[in-house]
Amino acid sequence: MTPIHIMALRHSAFYTPLLVTVAGGYLQEEGLEPHYRVATADDPIPEALLAGTAHLAQSAPAVAFASLERGEAQEILHFTRLNGRDGFWLAARPGLEIRGWSDLAGREVLADHLFQPLATLRHLLRREGVEGVVLTDAGSPEAMERAFRQRRGDLVQLQGPAPRQLEEEGIGQVVLSVGEALGPIAFSSLCATRRWLDTDMARAFGRAWRRALRRVAEAPVEELAELVAPFLEGITSAALIRTLQDYRALGCWSTEPSFSREEWDGLLEVFLGEGLITRRHPMQSVIAPFPD
Repeated sequence: MTPIHIMALRHSAFYTPLLVTVAGGYLQEEGLEPHYRVATADDPIPEALLAGTAHLAQSAPAVAFASLERGEAQEILHFTRLNGRDGFWLAARPGLEIRGWSDLAGREVLADHLFQPLATLRHLLRREGVEGVVLTDAGSPEAMERAFRQRRGDLVQLQGPAPRQLEEEGIGQVVLSVGEALGPIAFSSLCATRRWLDTDMARAFGRAWRRALRRVAEAPVEELAELVAPFLEGITSAALIRTLQDYRALGCWSTEPSFSREEWDGLLEVFLGEGLITRRHPMQSVIAPFPD
C-alpha cells in the first residue's frame, strides 16, 4: 500500500464525505493507505501541501481570496466540493424563544470567528436586517462549546454534531440553520498542489472519492454514523444520526464532485457584501478540474 496523507482544517460531522472516504475502504481498493490528521498552528495546511508532508487537505475556496487580492498565482487549488452549503447551526438556551432571525436582536451569540463562518453569519444578519446582535469571540469551536456549557451567551454557532449533542444533554436547542437561510455557497472543499493533481495518486483518489460520495448519498444514516463515530468522541449515537439527517436534508453533500456556478456566485456575494474582497474573482482562478 502507498501512504496517502490527508489533512483537515476542521474536524466535524460536516466533513462526513471525507471521513467516509478515509474509513470506508475505498482508498485501500486503489492501493492507498490513508493517514488522516487535523492541522495545527505548528502544522498548517499550505506548508504541509507545499512540502509534500500532506497530499491533499480539507479547506475552503475562500482561503485563496487574500492572495488573489494581492495578485498572486495559486499553487494550491481546490479540486472538489465537500460542502455546497454552510454547515453551522445556532443553538439557544432551553426555553429561549427563537423562531426566526429577527429574534436574535439584542442577544449574545458565541460566534465562530474563523473568517468564513463569521462572514456568512454577518452577511445573513445584514441581509435579514437584524441589528443589535452581540457576536462574541469565545475562541476555538471547542472553547465556544465549553463557554456555552458554562452559561456564557444566549446562543452558540457550531457545526454538527455539537449542537445536537447539546440538545441531547438538555443544554441547548437547535433553532436556526445558517445554511438553510443562506442558500448554495462554495463553502468547503478538498485542495492540493497543481503538481499533485497531475499524478496517478490524485486520479486514484478521485475514483475512491466518487464511490464514497455515492455511499454518503445513498446509505442509511445509521450505517454512516457507525463509520464516522470513531472519529467523533463523546457524541451519542442519537445526536450523530440526527446530525447526518440534518446535513443530508440541507443538501450539503452531492454525488457531483465539482462546485456549481451558483455555489461560486453565492461565495462571491458573501465576501463582496462584507467588503472582504474587492472584485469578482473568476472561478477558474481557484477551482481545478476534478482528477479522475
